[in-house]
Amino acid sequence: MSFAYHDGVLQVEDVPLPLLGQQYGTPLYVYSAAQLRVNFSCLREALPELSIHYAVKANSNLAILRLFGLLGAGADIVSGGELQRALGAGIPANRIVFSGVGKTAEEIEAALTAGVHQLNVESIAELAAIQAVAQKLGVVAPVAFRLNPDVAADTHHKIATGKKGDKFGIDHEQMGEAAAVAAGYSHIKLCGVAIHIGSQIFDIETFRAAYTRAAEFVRELRAAGHAIDRLDLGGGFAVPYQDEAVFDVPRYATMVREVLGDLKCALAIEPGRFLVANAGLLLSSVIYVKEGVANRFVIVDAAMNDLVRPAMYEAFHEIKAVVPADGESELVDVVGPVCESSDVFGTARSLPATHPGDLVALMTAGAYGAAMSSTYNTRDLVPEVLVDGARHALIRPRIPANIQIGWDKLPEWL
Repeated sequence: MSFAYHDGVLQVEDVPLPLLGQQYGTPLYVYSAAQLRVNFSCLREALPELSIHYAVKANSNLAILRLFGLLGAGADIVSGGELQRALGAGIPANRIVFSGVGKTAEEIEAALTAGVHQLNVESIAELAAIQAVAQKLGVVAPVAFRLNPDVAADTHHKIATGKKGDKFGIDHEQMGEAAAVAAGYSHIKLCGVAIHIGSQIFDIETFRAAYTRAAEFVRELRAAGHAIDRLDLGGGFAVPYQDEAVFDVPRYATMVREVLGDLKCALAIEPGRFLVANAGLLLSSVIYVKEGVANRFVIVDAAMNDLVRPAMYEAFHEIKAVVPADGESELVDVVGPVCESSDVFGTARSLPATHPGDLVALMTAGAYGAAMSSTYNTRDLVPEVLVDGARHALIRPRIPANIQIGWDKLPEWL
């Protein structure tokens, strides 16, 4: 295991977490390179025939991107900034897919100039914008239509993306019109279909329903004369945060071959959370233990600006004492110092006796943690460290208040 107790101390690979806390300070994101490799290998071995495009939004650190790129991954991006990150990490443009509902003309131009593998188109209006940019550049833009299959995923409503009424994808009823528009454009090559129905999905049959509709649409487009040879299956593979079952990758792979094996399309997936979530934790120090009338609060130096998922999604993260004290555990509320009632990491959690200066670890925090962090309350931007065996390196520095304040500019008239 990448995170385990040795001699009563929680370690990441071969490095004790107190050593990292002492050297880099807290709060601190810590990632395991070994776990990242294991997660990638799990998908690669089960689905050797598929292209894997890592969803950069889950964790966009250059070191993480470089690691996956060296393993053979491409990138799924949703902004011009993520394009720069993927290219900067050494991922070739022809392994980059550009998704997202609001690509600007500048972003489209950057993607086409770089030579990305494809742009996943989410509206007829976007198709017109791509045509205009491609015509100006004198290139043909490879595009895939993102289908909204109207499939409801059993997940949090804020991370469901495949139901009619969601902002993502082109509704099936509009696909014929979109294909006709594409056929009339001189600088568009419609070569694929894309689909993504949400995140944190455990049910294989939900994927089966969505992929079945995507396959039907591929056949419809081919019947209409379009040479469709790519199918992007998106991501959404769930990870356990609490006591959920582990996502059944072999069963998923069997389903993909059953549904799509005869389609004669190059298949791709876009995993994000699955690759990075359990490879990271947020290390934090206890500031105070507050004895309230109704609750005992453990106030830590990490806050919702460092890890927003509990505040935004009511998400659960296991909280572990890094060096557990002997004796009985106690029920506590673990909270941060930000001036918001939602700055809570866990209520009625069982922890060993806790004191100021103790370290706690918020587990399974490698996805949508640092990538969504902020400097709210003018707090330091949280740093990140990558561990590989006994080696460790700072891969994003702490950004303190004095540097942040230097970003602000006072007008001459104030």
